[in-house]
Amino acid sequence: MHSLPSVARRDPKVQTHPQGPLQILIFAEPLQREGLSVWLTAAEPNWKPVCTPEDLEGAPQLLIWSLRGAPEPASLIAELEQLQERWQPAPVLVLLPCGHPYSTELLLQLPLQGLLEDADAAGLEQAVATLLGGGRVVEIGGGQGAVPSDDAATALSLGQWLLVSGLQQIDAEIRVCRRLLDPAPASWLAELLLLGRLRELAAARQLLLWLWGPLGLAWPASTAQSSAQASSTSRGVAITLRQRTADGLWQALRERLNQSAEASAPSGGTPLLALDGLHPDRRRDLLLALLEQFELLRQRLQHDGVSGEALLRRWQDLQPELRRQALRSMAGGYVQLPWQGDLRPVATSLIASSELSIQDRELPDPVPMLGTLIQARPLLVEGRLLAPDEPQALLYLELLLSNWLVRSAELISAEVLAACADWPELRRYLLRPDLLPTRSLERLRNQLNARQRWSSWFERPIQVYESRRPLYRLEQGSVETVDLMEPRDQELRQLGWLQQAVTLSLETRDAIGPQLRALVRGLGQLVVTLLTQVVGRAIGLIGRGIVQGMGRSIGRS
Repeated sequence: MHSLPSVARRDPKVQTHPQGPLQILIFAEPLQREGLSVWLTAAEPNWKPVCTPEDLEGAPQLLIWSLRGAPEPASLIAELEQLQERWQPAPVLVLLPCGHPYSTELLLQLPLQGLLEDADAAGLEQAVATLLGGGRVVEIGGGQGAVPSDDAATALSLGQWLLVSGLQQIDAEIRVCRRLLDPAPASWLAELLLLGRLRELAAARQLLLWLWGPLGLAWPASTAQSSAQASSTSRGVAITLRQRTADGLWQALRERLNQSAEASAPSGGTPLLALDGLHPDRRRDLLLALLEQFELLRQRLQHDGVSGEALLRRWQDLQPELRRQALRSMAGGYVQLPWQGDLRPVATSLIASSELSIQDRELPDPVPMLGTLIQARPLLVEGRLLAPDEPQALLYLELLLSNWLVRSAELISAEVLAACADWPELRRYLLRPDLLPTRSLERLRNQLNARQRWSSWFERPIQVYESRRPLYRLEQGSVETVDLMEPRDQELRQLGWLQQAVTLSLETRDAIGPQLRALVRGLGQLVVTLLTQVVGRAIGLIGRGIVQGMGRSIGRS
């Protein structure tokens, strides 16, 4: 790692030069510093890479720090704070090597404006341009959690090492021979020699697997399994915020949600959603239409300048119209389908038969989300008040917006499924092909109704009592459920008698559970005492008497 204390603690007078080239101060190893300088100079002639602070002409417009080691998190945060204090207001871009030990949670809390993991020339150019324009860039993987130790590499047995190294050498030779054969050489003798070499390498590979395969096959399989498990439990983050305003926040979020909507697919029954019943094209159109309507609604609320309770009432009043317009855009304003011998407009018929003014009780308070997207207000995330351009705040804002998007699409999809049950010709246009049979459609509707009743009667009271709120997160190809912990006391008092009975049973279990466990534990100890101290001793005395009686009888005989 490049040492920074001598640079971060210096405090000479700095004068800015708005005219002329943009100076980019680079902290890195000498060889890597030269490579970064070449990349930046080739990308933009107006960028001037500077290797040392003494070469600066005034203040730098950007700092690039390339980490080559793995400093402790406390040292890393302290060094970044010193950089920010020394070179303020220049943004800081940190380049992380592939396989770093830092977790995603730690990286998102670092006091910096740019973070790239294993960056290439194109990614570095885009990140530098965004930071110089006043934006933010975060592109990291899921985090490693720990650096592999050398002991793990030396723990391989001789057979495993021979298998891995031998297969690597054979594969390298095979690739070389195949490159020489494409295109085929002009001499037939050279072609025969290369083909013979390929057969020889294939035979050597089979022999190596036969000798060391039973010993070595378990190692690659376990390694692949562990890496797949690590990648499934960690989530990468890629955020590009070009402007730190409300419009810039919305554009960044919309780009991310558009990508997720384009790749959305059935969630595989976890959770079970009516949205899964739509045709993939209609599902994508509905999600994109909701995003478009949200953009229009955001502009409308921004123009009105309302806030607080007025903003909440305005939001709730405009939700039905937003859903109707999204449904019209998804169904197509000019599409007509036959129904009982006549042609009926699909969008108008669906809107007339749908109940789109229902208030979703599971949606969290929309005022914080709207206040950030309309007026760029700070956001409360896990007990911390964060600026809206912070990565953690942006991810939390994306979660809230994604939850609204999925729940709104779910409400509209349920009405579409109900309309398709009475309009068979509509199924070919809006639903999945496997839902064309009436039995399949009714089975899905019954499952959704049963799921809704179970959730309303049992799951929701438990979630309200435990202060949990399930949120839907739209990922690439699926919908995931995330629990948000927040007080729900007011909703708890508004539950019906059946839901109140569920929460009362939970409270009763919490109240008498310790006493019951203590009673059962006491009864168990009493039984053990009776068996060991009373019954056991009695059986021992009886056995001893029998033995003594048998001894006297044997002595007399």
